[in-house]
Amino acid sequence: MKKVIITAAIFLSCIAYKTASAQVSLSINIGSQPEWGPTGYDHADYYYMPDIDTYYDVPAHQYVYLENNSWVRRASLPPRYSNYNVYNGYKVVVNEPNPWVHATTYRTKYAGYRGRAGQTIIRDSRDVKYRNHWSSSNRPVRIENRKVVKHTTKIVKHDNRGNNKGHDRGHRD
Repeated sequence: MKKVIITAAIFLSCIAYKTASAQVSLSINIGSQPEWGPTGYDHADYYYMPDIDTYYDVPAHQYVYLENNSWVRRASLPPRYSNYNVYNGYKVVVNEPNPWVHATTYRTKYAGYRGRAGQTIIRDSRDVKYRNHWSSSNRPVRIENRKVVKHTTKIVKHDNRGNNKGHDRGHRD
């Protein structure tokens, strides 16, 4: 009887451990989310865009939409959505494989989100987790000719005679 209880205890411990391991598993994909994605999510598999009944596959960077009664994957939206602005349209995060398989459910559930505005997007967020282009001193940086330029307050004055040999004014040899 003692062996049965010990065996049962070990078995239940293994099940509890596997359950706890599964619950602790966490995937973060902030860096792969597009700048027009909604804020507040550390992980997103898909965005559903109710205005155009289209999904965006975040890890694959592809849109999934109906074309001739079949769901297709493309790197960009078709011409029929040329007036749609992904920055302004409402996006719903969906973390389910192949959500378009349940398209009717999503259309019905999120019909009230069509035409909705005011969703904060990653590009406009001031949250540091979305800002990998901010410097460690929290000064914004700007891009010039594909080169990152850090904002600074240091101003270097050069000798106008053109012979300062790299020295600042007032520090001549």
